[in-house]
Amino acid sequence: MAVTPEARGAVEADAAERAGSTEAAVAPRAVLWDMDGTLVDTEPLWGVALDEVAAELGRPLDQAVRDAMTGTDDRTTMRMLAEYTGVAVTGARLDALHERIVDRVTGVLRDSVPVLEGAVEAVRGVRAAGAATALVTSSPRKVTEVVLEALAGAEFDAVVTAEDVERRKPDPLPYLLGAELLGVAPGDCWAVEDSPSGAEAAERAGCRVLLAPGALPTAHGPGRTRLAALSTLVGLAEAAARPVT
Repeated sequence: MAVTPEARGAVEADAAERAGSTEAAVAPRAVLWDMDGTLVDTEPLWGVALDEVAAELGRPLDQAVRDAMTGTDDRTTMRMLAEYTGVAVTGARLDALHERIVDRVTGVLRDSVPVLEGAVEAVRGVRAAGAATALVTSSPRKVTEVVLEALAGAEFDAVVTAEDVERRKPDPLPYLLGAELLGVAPGDCWAVEDSPSGAEAAERAGCRVLLAPGALPTAHGPGRTRLAALSTLVGLAEAAARPVT
């Protein structure tokens, strides 16, 4: 499903009102999936690309700055990289750095996408249980398209990428837009995440948050369901959808 300007505008208009909703449905009408670290193990690739570009600029990253970059949006990361390596912090230079890193990650992914165990089966399973699905990622569209090819068999009714929203996680807008494109209230959605910023975004949108097996420790919190395996989600969705007798 394409993201239209009208849909994007409608979500922008009522985001503040809907972001405060925290009511979670018993059975999900939709499951909204994060991508990096949740369905595919691509997070290390971004780290490698950042390391390589920083080294080329004359100052390899140290552990402190790597840790500080973790979980930040791409604009913040590029600003930190520029400041650390002495690059002029201008919009054009930040865009160029970002494109350089995205191209490296995309090139690696074209050779092989590290799909996490059970990812495709989990997406298919929740669809079979009657829930719509959307991919809600902060990755650029060109990276997302390569990953979607590797996730063949895992169908998504809508896709939200970095280019589709003006504000990214931890802002709730990406999840609000994902729910909007599916025609489902955020409170009727389950969101599967692995990062603190993603979990916060989903919660602020009003979704029930489930944490992927590899979720960062800092993503854990009250009201968030920890999944031992992605297949666990399928069982939860099937059980929730089962009529009470």
